[in-house]
Amino acid sequence: MKDQKRTGTVFASFCLVLTIVFAAAMATAGCGTRQGWWDFRSGLAILRWSAYAETVMVMVSMTACVIVGSRKAKNSLALSCIALVIGVVAMTIPVRMWMIVRSVPPIHDITTDRENPPQFAAVLIARRGALNPAEYGGPELAEQQFKAYPDISPLRLDIPPKEAFARCLAAAKARGWEIVASEADKGIIEATDTSLWFGFKDDIVIRITAEGNGSRVDMRSLSRVGKSDVGANARRIRHFLDTLRKSG
Repeated sequence: MKDQKRTGTVFASFCLVLTIVFAAAMATAGCGTRQGWWDFRSGLAILRWSAYAETVMVMVSMTACVIVGSRKAKNSLALSCIALVIGVVAMTIPVRMWMIVRSVPPIHDITTDRENPPQFAAVLIARRGALNPAEYGGPELAEQQFKAYPDISPLRLDIPPKEAFARCLAAAKARGWEIVASEADKGIIEATDTSLWFGFKDDIVIRITAEGNGSRVDMRSLSRVGKSDVGANARRIRHFLDTLRKSG
């Protein structure tokens, strides 16, 4: 009986160690990409294979919980449960990413004006070498966006363009974006947003124009790399425009 308990403890400890290792690998996949230790493709590959391995460890830990629980081995059960919890928590982010990827089209360029999208200018220098071109994809892209994000549309404010420009610039700075250009006379703001985990860079252009007695705010958000943005650009536009809407 003691040998069984000892074996159970060793196995549970083994599960716990591997679960922690694979969770750390998933975290390092993004941090290493951001720090430039490897390119984003390698980072995503590390994340993917670590997630596969963590999935296996979740199933193994669950099995271990059942086995050692039936033998009333408290120490082994505690270790197995900790491994299971760590594995499930670690899998939350990649599973959520996978679900989003399956629910959105593989696009990375979102705009409020699909017929005449705001154009990038100042940020083009920083985009040299970017895998995704700055030119808009045309009607095909516009149709894909409309089907996936029909709510993305221009924001109309009952304030003059100069005031709208100041409000947009303040909101962009508040979100921590790197302001590349701000031209009040043209009503144009260009900025770059860097993701926290992988350090992915998405470029943003905001265009403010007069419309009637108020202003119209258009926006475009474009990823530098990646076929799919996992919905990030649409979320960014929604949140930014909501902030402007509520600030009034």
